[in-house]
Amino acid sequence: MTDTIRILLCEDQTLMRQGLRTILELEQGLQVVGEAADGEEAVSQYNTLRDQGLGPDIVLMDVQMPRMSGVQATAVLTTSDAGARVIILTTFDYEDYVYDAIKAGAMGYLLKDVPADELVATIRQVYAGEASIQPKIANKLLMDFGRKGRASNTKQQEELSPREIEILKLLAEGASNRRIAEKLVLAEGTVKNHVSNILSKLHTENRTQAVYLARQRKLL
Repeated sequence: MTDTIRILLCEDQTLMRQGLRTILELEQGLQVVGEAADGEEAVSQYNTLRDQGLGPDIVLMDVQMPRMSGVQATAVLTTSDAGARVIILTTFDYEDYVYDAIKAGAMGYLLKDVPADELVATIRQVYAGEASIQPKIANKLLMDFGRKGRASNTKQQEELSPREIEILKLLAEGASNRRIAEKLVLAEGTVKNHVSNILSKLHTENRTQAVYLARQRKLL
């Protein structure tokens, strides 16, 4: 990979944050461009770096941090910037944490005991626009989706139109509404309406959930 992936580290434990920086900067093509010790600082650092044209391309986000949690900070970032790519890195694999993180728009969820090579591989995968969740965590998430799916099966399941499938594939590549509009020669408002319809039909709350569920159902 020739591109340099610019990373913002968000972790309240100094030793852990320094260790992550060391690991990542040993890898060719990865650059840590900022650090944050709490959720509010993470949002502030992200906006500052973006304004300076320094990315970040990937945000590594701890869950439990002072002032604003990692999940809350993730929701703020993905709401203000549809292109934000957040990977949750935490010691917790509780279903509620996993679901809340994905609901907030995180594209990856890893436990802190993950090997360094798997962390790096996940960063590259999410940078390429693909969601990534460790298998044992994904199993928990799928079980939760399964329960929610059984509860929602009383509703008529609507099929996605060819245009919606086309847009869903671009969402899976990490494309923004504007990028999709340009590629498909559509108005950005039209794309936004299609995305809303996709979320509604799949009974999901954000793009990451929709892409993840579509892959599980082999729609992509």
